[in-house]
Amino acid sequence: MRKKLTTTARRLRHEETKAERRFWNAVRDRRLDGWKFRRQIPRGNFIVDFVCLEAHLVVELDGGQHNTPEHEAKDQARIEWLENNGYRVLRFWNNEVFENLEGVLTVVTNALSEPPHPSPLPPGERGQ
Repeated sequence: MRKKLTTTARRLRHEETKAERRFWNAVRDRRLDGWKFRRQIPRGNFIVDFVCLEAHLVVELDGGQHNTPEHEAKDQARIEWLENNGYRVLRFWNNEVFENLEGVLTVVTNALSEPPHPSPLPPGERGQ
């Protein structure tokens, strides 16, 4: 399973969307206040769009395909797993990246300045 995720993540890095490319160009090489981001990285059984490992922050960019009940259920499972494993998750629609990149980056920067969730979360705070 891990090898398949790694292969898929590698493919996704080469087939990035325009929104992913735009966001990546803004955060790569520690361009966002010195924070290091990685893209299309396996976490558990999922591949996250962008992650700052130091801050335990995941940024997901969603296109229209995420607006279906099936995809919403998958996204919710991903968010629950990530949050239960100490990550904070920010989600933005692709059009937000195109229409208001500075606003998106401000939200991300503010989240980076907050202390990360404990990992793993303490008992009783896992949403169970």
